[in-house]
Amino acid sequence: MKYTTLPHTNIKVSKLCLGTMTWGNQNSQQEGFEQMDYALDQGINFFDTAELYPVPAQQETYAKTERIIGNWFEKTGNRDKVVLASKIAGTGDYTAHIRTNGFSPEALKDAVNQSLKRLKTDYIDLYQLHWPERTTNTFGIRDYQHKEEQWEDNFNQILQTLDEIIKSGKVRQVGISNEKAWGTMRYLEESRTHHLPRMITIQNAYSLLNRVFEGDMAEIAIREQIGLLAYSPMAFGVLSGKYINGTARDNSRLKLFPRFSRYSSEQSTEATKRYLKIAEENNMSLAQMSLAFVTSRPFITSNIIGATRISQLKENIASIHVNLTDEVLDAIEKVHNEIPNPAP
Repeated sequence: MKYTTLPHTNIKVSKLCLGTMTWGNQNSQQEGFEQMDYALDQGINFFDTAELYPVPAQQETYAKTERIIGNWFEKTGNRDKVVLASKIAGTGDYTAHIRTNGFSPEALKDAVNQSLKRLKTDYIDLYQLHWPERTTNTFGIRDYQHKEEQWEDNFNQILQTLDEIIKSGKVRQVGISNEKAWGTMRYLEESRTHHLPRMITIQNAYSLLNRVFEGDMAEIAIREQIGLLAYSPMAFGVLSGKYINGTARDNSRLKLFPRFSRYSSEQSTEATKRYLKIAEENNMSLAQMSLAFVTSRPFITSNIIGATRISQLKENIASIHVNLTDEVLDAIEKVHNEIPNPAP
């Protein structure tokens, strides 16, 4: 395994992070335990979860993933071997069954306390805001279109509350997720101006099919040292090639949840076919080429991998040993230039 540190800290984390959002829906607790056991054995010490998980968010399955992780900690005693990240859900119809008071002081404090109970721990290493409260272009929306809204600037209040939570010992560091350039810089501005906690990571989608982070956000990540935790590096499994090859199982994500169409457009399918050809011509699986590309980017702190089967997890973890040649990278860039970001 390869390691780095969370920016501005001495917290050592693996370059691959174990994603958990299928546990409690597509995966059972036993399968989640098996994945955590194997990942830890392979040197992965960084796990990412959220109160929202498993996906898709439903009241019946709310927070099952955190409970599975907490049960594993209780069974194995491995809490001190894991750098644990979780998130508070943002506002919207999608999460109305969780709460409706956004990132208010009361919501943040309650969310942390409830996550700690479910995770059976007394601290979370990295606590993240799952997506912004304001209306902006997240989750597959390519361009920003301004809309009138009730939201009021509360960046300072959020950081003040997180400061209290950090000082209580319940959270060590904080980060953001699904955030844009303006929001990222506002958090950093408030942190510097008022000596408040600093957002040290940002968890956004990033893959061969979605490289929009390389716009303004990549410069912010590098110059401000706010590390990207890349999610969906396999584009919901599309970049395994299984949907093109017709080998996807009935319990694969896009067969179970066809509404998750972010990576299934005609342009995405064509780009995936071209990336598959590059991988095959260079004796690699598309999955490993896709993951190796993401892990190698200079703004990446950790690449969040997820799997529903242990065989997939083994292949994904083995990608850490794949080094892409200049010829492969040039071929990838050619496809990207011809079909840029088909799945924003």
